[in-house]
Amino acid sequence: MGELAVAGGAEGRPRHVALIMDGNGRWAEKRSLPRVAGHRAGVEAVRRLVRLARERGIEFLTLFSFSTENWLRPEAEVSELMRLLRFFIRSDLAELHGANVLIRIIGEREGLAPEILALLDEAESTTAGNTGLTLVVAFNYGARQEMARTMRLLAQEVQAGRMTPADITPECIGAALDTGGLPDPDLIIRTSGEQRISNFLLWQAAYAEFVFLPCLWPDFDAAAFDEALGEFARRQRRFGGV
Repeated sequence: MGELAVAGGAEGRPRHVALIMDGNGRWAEKRSLPRVAGHRAGVEAVRRLVRLARERGIEFLTLFSFSTENWLRPEAEVSELMRLLRFFIRSDLAELHGANVLIRIIGEREGLAPEILALLDEAESTTAGNTGLTLVVAFNYGARQEMARTMRLLAQEVQAGRMTPADITPECIGAALDTGGLPDPDLIIRTSGEQRISNFLLWQAAYAEFVFLPCLWPDFDAAAFDEALGEFARRQRRFGGV
């Protein structure tokens, strides 16, 4: 690729933005509040972000809502996170559906409580015909686990004679991942000042631009989002070219 590859969307705007929403606990601790208060404030930040993404013409928005490692947190905190998930879907699904938002869930579903599974299925089925913003929720998600599941699936296809090892290409792997059919993220944002991606979209992030913001997730607002979008617009994306 000899020419400069342009950014993901029109006029340097990313088509697909992914977020690692970090800092809920620290936000609460700074205010001498329990950690669950930070998670509740984080839900409000999610609502703000979805509105902002729609207003700014983002086509795909992926949120790292709950990782496979988050199960290691204290039981009370995990229970509160599950309660907030139930509350968000029950209270916001109608509004998201009315706004033409399509919801897609990625991550491991085996072993989840039936009530949680039913809510995830309801969110996807209710919005399946929508054509606006695609909201991808990474729940019980870990990128290494995702890749391992995908490799097992492809190995089974080879073993069954439905494909050969030579058929396993980068395009084949990408299509078999949880995000199959979605464009890779153009921009990945992490809040709280941490500068790592914590087992998030490892395959899909191969050519993503990263922006690390100092603000804690509950404080994420239009100014923070526009700062990240502005930084993206200033980047030159060559995808290995000159």
